[in-house]
Amino acid sequence: MQKIILAFLLLCLVSCQESLEDRCDREAREFTKKNCPIALNEEMTLDSMSFNKNTLTLYYYYTVNGTLDDAEMLDQVDARGTLLKELRNTTSIKNYKDAGYKFSYVYWSASKKGKKVADYTFTQKEYN
Repeated sequence: MQKIILAFLLLCLVSCQESLEDRCDREAREFTKKNCPIALNEEMTLDSMSFNKNTLTLYYYYTVNGTLDDAEMLDQVDARGTLLKELRNTTSIKNYKDAGYKFSYVYWSASKKGKKVADYTFTQKEYN
């Protein structure tokens, strides 16, 4: 009888575990709800995060203003290179990187509502 109860409890624990995809989706939603928008500096605000389970892509959505509200300026300051370096060094998302997730950083203009300034997506091949 004890073996049956133990097996049942073990089965319950295993079946209640959250998949990595579900965890990433939940964490992105919770982070957005609790923390966003976050002004990172005078010219950049993190608006939200989301996760696409079909493409295994974690999205970071920003609004930029001032000098960064320009695709050419983002190229001049090497935003893509800086993001890739930070992504490589970030340990808090190690599980997602190990699983081969993509990471996408989308920048929207504050001065031209609805206009995308830049979009950088990194694959496992790039950040490993």
